[in-house]
Amino acid sequence: MPTRDEIFDKVRSALVDALGVDEDDVTPNATMVGDLGAESIDFLDIVFRLEKAFNIKISRGELFPEDVLSSSEFVADGKVTPAGIAALKARMPFADLSKFESNPSVQNFANTLTVEDMVRYVQSKLAA
Repeated sequence: MPTRDEIFDKVRSALVDALGVDEDDVTPNATMVGDLGAESIDFLDIVFRLEKAFNIKISRGELFPEDVLSSSEFVADGKVTPAGIAALKARMPFADLSKFESNPSVQNFANTLTVEDMVRYVQSKLAA
């Protein structure tokens, strides 16, 4: 199993290639959308690059559970409900959702996922 730093280096490389950002911009606390400018189409490229770099399979919706964010069961008035937060936590145990919980607007979710969350996700996939 690669070390956390080895995983970070490969994740950073995948993000630099997919997003055309500088290596220096890809820090553990950088958000995928707000800081690195990722758009929804970029996430497909990122998933592809991570699958290739780590020889893992990432199922649709596993890394980015957009189905939760678009479900009337989990969203009311543009905000993710407590049941939705619980669903996100269950689906994304690798992500720190504490900041999002304080203002669970669906629009804010895109700024939740950080590079470190991506590293933790890959670690969990490799450990499985």
